[in-house]
Amino acid sequence: MVTFEGLPGAVAVSHLSVYDWLAEDGLRGGTPHIHLTCSEGYVVVGGSGSVQTLTASGFRRTPLETGALVWFTPGTVHRLVNEDGLRIVVLMQNSGLPEAGDAVLTLPPRFLADPDLYRAAVTLPVDGSEAEQERAARTRRDLAVEGFLALRRAAEAGDPEPLAAFHRAAAALVRPRAGDWRERWRRGAAAAAEATGEQLDALARGDGGHLADACLHAEQPSVRGRFGMCGRLDIYPG
Repeated sequence: MVTFEGLPGAVAVSHLSVYDWLAEDGLRGGTPHIHLTCSEGYVVVGGSGSVQTLTASGFRRTPLETGALVWFTPGTVHRLVNEDGLRIVVLMQNSGLPEAGDAVLTLPPRFLADPDLYRAAVTLPVDGSEAEQERAARTRRDLAVEGFLALRRAAEAGDPEPLAAFHRAAAALVRPRAGDWRERWRRGAAAAAEATGEQLDALARGDGGHLADACLHAEQPSVRGRFGMCGRLDIYPG
């Protein structure tokens, strides 16, 4: 029988303290970006703010207050805005793939057209000091806000082409990684669904043998305070 011991349904969890860095439009917050194959959810556990989203249906601002649950599907450009100590538990599809590669930042088009230039702009210095990592994270955030505001202005002016062009560029940038992502999905969400199917088949036969294999998992974050796209991350294994 297939077994799966990751987090339920291969949904990953992290704790996010949203950046309070001031951006060019006078708002404080994170780096606008898009996920191409994963849904993502927010459970607000402290503070307040909002999430700005941009889709083919237009721009939207959704308030975030303690207790709110908000989620969105692949293709949603999203930007977190921190108004007062915004803290979120993030739920991520496909074993945390959104923080492990399935993201393209809304950088200006000149960066999106050149994979090497894009990679250089979004990669943080692994061996750098915390101050160096923060500078790099702020620089890429500012570039992504610049690109996001241009996309928003075009959408609000009734011009859908810049967002469509961003979608095309994002798909081209991640295409070489699709095979690796498929393997992550196979080991995670697909395996979790297959395990449930086999358990249902067994129960339909009156066989509850898998219940004897029950176990408990308890975890602390494996990484604390990592510079993420939207803020400082505490990351849980699994």
